[in-house]
Amino acid sequence: MTTARLVVADSLIGGESGTNAIHIEAGSIVAIGNADDMRREGLVEDRYEGAHLAPGLRDAHFHPVGYTAALERMVVKDASDFDALQVLVSQAASQMEPGGTLVGIRMDDETLQERRLPTRTDLDEMVADRPLILYRYCGHIASVNTAALELAGVDADTPDPAGGSLDRDSSGMPSGVLRETAIGLVSDVIGDRAAGLHPDAVVRASQHMSAMGITAVGAMVTPGSGLWCDTAPELDVFLAAAPELAVTMHTLAATTDPDELEAAHHRLNKAGPNVRFLGVKMFSDGSLGGHTAAMNAPFSDRPGELGTTRLGMSEALAAGRRSLALGGMVAIHAIGDRACGFVLDVFERLLDEGAEPTDLRIEHASVLTPEDILRIARLGVVASIQPAFLASEASWIEKRLGPDRLPHTYPFRSLLDAGARLAGGSDCPVEPPHPLHGVASARDRGGLVLEESLSAIEAFDLFTFGAAAALRQPQPLAIGSPADLVVLDIDPMASTPSEVRNGEILETYHAGVPTSFKPPGPAWNG
Repeated sequence: MTTARLVVADSLIGGESGTNAIHIEAGSIVAIGNADDMRREGLVEDRYEGAHLAPGLRDAHFHPVGYTAALERMVVKDASDFDALQVLVSQAASQMEPGGTLVGIRMDDETLQERRLPTRTDLDEMVADRPLILYRYCGHIASVNTAALELAGVDADTPDPAGGSLDRDSSGMPSGVLRETAIGLVSDVIGDRAAGLHPDAVVRASQHMSAMGITAVGAMVTPGSGLWCDTAPELDVFLAAAPELAVTMHTLAATTDPDELEAAHHRLNKAGPNVRFLGVKMFSDGSLGGHTAAMNAPFSDRPGELGTTRLGMSEALAAGRRSLALGGMVAIHAIGDRACGFVLDVFERLLDEGAEPTDLRIEHASVLTPEDILRIARLGVVASIQPAFLASEASWIEKRLGPDRLPHTYPFRSLLDAGARLAGGSDCPVEPPHPLHGVASARDRGGLVLEESLSAIEAFDLFTFGAAAALRQPQPLAIGSPADLVVLDIDPMASTPSEVRNGEILETYHAGVPTSFKPPGPAWNG
């Protein structure tokens, strides 16, 4: 049983004047008020001078095994050009056994000097004696070398898979750039040569999450091989880590196979107190950065390209119905406006069949038509948004979409004003996991379309009350709710976005227990 304690700071964010203390017993909140009125003999007191209490931070859309990969494997986000990529690849190769697959993540062609994805020819110059795969930071595109293609048997005669494509040179030979489901043609084969992620590494990653104030996430986990980490099956390593996880993982199984979903449901329900089955996660399209988001009109910088459709109505309904029958939610990735419209069509069908609106989540909802902004609110479904995308995309998104679609891109204010339910997340490892970065980005938007900014309290609510609702958690900081809270060195209601972004988590309480974990370092401390 956890120690009964009184947690005291200078103030409780969002609380009534003079409220500065929370009384915790048996992992739950039993009282909230002023410390002077709540102290009693024998009650342990945790006092934080100059600090502020707040609800535990939540992330509604998180890839915990992908985050583990970002901490354990080669990260190439900071490479400025192909030469810098080669240095990183050579360093990683020197630390591996001969023939093992080299896996790099978070490659960003928008910041590479060459302003393009490397082809197999480029990667062959970096390493030719073993397979190499570099994932674009969105996770929807990867570049591989010739050794990887040859091991996978991918050549000029290999057809594009459903929901994906192989870039090809003038002779029809795959160039080494794989989009969407085409990644699996190679990664499913060469993954056996990659060093697997150990469950202990997933536990360490969860501790880092706790150090950033995170008490619960919507965990996206693939029953088979997963994004970024190139290890299979992802669900196995996740479940092996489950007993020691430091945050609560409300798990969405990424699959369109109803039977695979049901098998995952049974396994997740036996995983222990910090893992819960939340439902199914599906992909309807790709990413803006990779030109694979499904658009109503072509990308402005790639005329004729409308993106990739990864999901059909029948399979979406089949998996969605099974998830609802299992007591789960239906969460569908949709970034382009065509994909968002399709997902809302799916949701309308499920609502007509009796689904609860709050059990339906549109993940990302990045580019929306004005009509679909209103439709999200009218249907009552949840828009699971990632404000930190703006910080990464602000320098190139207008080039990708043009000025006409920009006002309807990440339209947080319009969604909220229409009455939509919003929940905040990071999509980590697409973006760094620190929720305070997401809070700040919802306010300053990287300088992009500032009329769509949220207020301080609205932005903070995304990662507290909004995310908690999207995870089916009890209302934060309510009597009887789990004592999940954070201690901050700033008051985000009275701080600038920059101050919020640089705010420090002094302590995280998970189910009433102070965790005292430390973040991994500047790059992934947010």
